[in-house]
Amino acid sequence: MLDESLLDAPEALARADRRGLLRGAAEAGARVRTAARHAAEAGIAELNPEGRPRAVLVAGSGTAASGVADLITALAGASAPVTRIHPTGVAPAAGAMRWTLPGWAGSVDLLLIVTADGSEPGLALLAEQAYRRGCSVVAVTPHQSPLREAIDGAHGLVVPMASAPHGEYDAETSAAGPGTLWALFTPLLALLDRVGLLTAPAEALQSVADRLDRTAERCGPAIATYSNPAKTLAAELADSLPLIWTEGESAAPVGRRFAAVLAELSGRPALAAELPEALPAHGAMLAGSFAAGADPDDFFRDRVDEPDPLHARVVLLRDRPTGGLSAAPAARELALGHDTAISELEPDEGTELEALAELLAVTDFAAVYLALASATGA
Repeated sequence: MLDESLLDAPEALARADRRGLLRGAAEAGARVRTAARHAAEAGIAELNPEGRPRAVLVAGSGTAASGVADLITALAGASAPVTRIHPTGVAPAAGAMRWTLPGWAGSVDLLLIVTADGSEPGLALLAEQAYRRGCSVVAVTPHQSPLREAIDGAHGLVVPMASAPHGEYDAETSAAGPGTLWALFTPLLALLDRVGLLTAPAEALQSVADRLDRTAERCGPAIATYSNPAKTLAAELADSLPLIWTEGESAAPVGRRFAAVLAELSGRPALAAELPEALPAHGAMLAGSFAAGADPDDFFRDRVDEPDPLHARVVLLRDRPTGGLSAAPAARELALGHDTAISELEPDEGTELEALAELLAVTDFAAVYLALASATGA
């Protein structure tokens, strides 16, 4: 159950936010600026690459690392193949996971290592393996971490992860926290701009930070639900199964991250798919047991002490106003034809990076509000 009254009680939200998640969402713009400065200080702007890498490999652990890999694929995948190296192991613990380079990786490839922890021995072993293969290695990791020493030993480039302006979050949620993604992602934007895989000069990163700041002002805890897009979305998703449908290359990784963060921070299931494939993939759910009017049990049974069943709700994310062909009208028709409510998010005009930043910020804030106002707490 969602306590909607909590959404419009800033002081109560602050008391409930024991993990500093709202602060992390509000500080995303500051993390971008700090991370861009760290990238410059690490010498990324002075690199003289000898052409583009053949392929980009991304390794790391946790929600933030998977989000970074997904975003890089969306932004740079047309210039070079992007492959995420998934960890293996007996447990999701720093000492238990291992990463292995694909057999084809070699001297013309670029390995990116991203971690908010930095104590994973498996990532240090991966850096050593990449050094033996001749791969270029760049890592974003906390300043004082064992991984930093391993990367230095493998003659790689290390960019210190930008820390939170007012102290780190709870270690339990740092990998999914809103600010952590930008602390890891921003230096790689600067790097990939330098090697020619995407366009993200210093002024573009400043614009991203500004857009994150403006979105944080619109979505902050002091802004009432009726004019706050993140609180509105959180309230709309109460007691629902979100079906996150995305349109546009930049919106797709945002939708997948939103589903992952909803699960990790608030314990809520969600499904993400890209339009138009989302319509046949999820269409049956709108007519089945998750439909708005579905109730297969006896109408007269006493349900006073039973929780309300989950009903599907469509969340349509579009990375910018799109012209020409669009599956959005068909998505609306399918949802409304099955009496399924629909929420829509579309960013203001701007560059691809700015639109991406706005969608990430609104959905991150919404996930945090759901976590704080739900029965699972924060």
